[in-house]
Amino acid sequence: MSLNPQQGMGLELEYPQHLAEYRTYAEAQEAVDYLSDKEFPVQNLVILGTNLRTVERVTGRRTWGSVLVNGAVGGLGMGIFVSLMLWFFYRGFASFLFMLLIGLVMGAVFGLITSAIGYALSGGKRDFDSMRQTIATAYELQCEHKVVEQARQLLAQRPGARAEAFE
Repeated sequence: MSLNPQQGMGLELEYPQHLAEYRTYAEAQEAVDYLSDKEFPVQNLVILGTNLRTVERVTGRRTWGSVLVNGAVGGLGMGIFVSLMLWFFYRGFASFLFMLLIGLVMGAVFGLITSAIGYALSGGKRDFDSMRQTIATAYELQCEHKVVEQARQLLAQRPGARAEAFE
């Protein structure tokens, strides 16, 4: 089977058929695990998240203080990286602790400056911090057409199987 560049890079089945639908990913995963335990060829399955929603949780107000602190802290990671690179290439130049101190200070200063510039250019728009996530509200289990009936029979035998999940 050749990959179509418009498909999901081999993630899609050739002739998928609806097998079951579950409210959570864990339920869909348990169904696939059950089929695997019954030695079903699970490479013929795909778990498809459907009815996507974006959830954005506002975590706090963005102020000059929080922007500067977050910028300085974020710059520390880059400072450690720069310190390690300097020390790696110039081992005889100075001690590792000296290089680390210089890198941390430089990273914090550059992080502070870049975050301050970005916040100043935003013009007061979006003065809050948040975390964003895309989640599925349902998970459809699809199966390759050639083995879908076998999968349906196995899932129907599963303890606690819901008949409505297979319709």
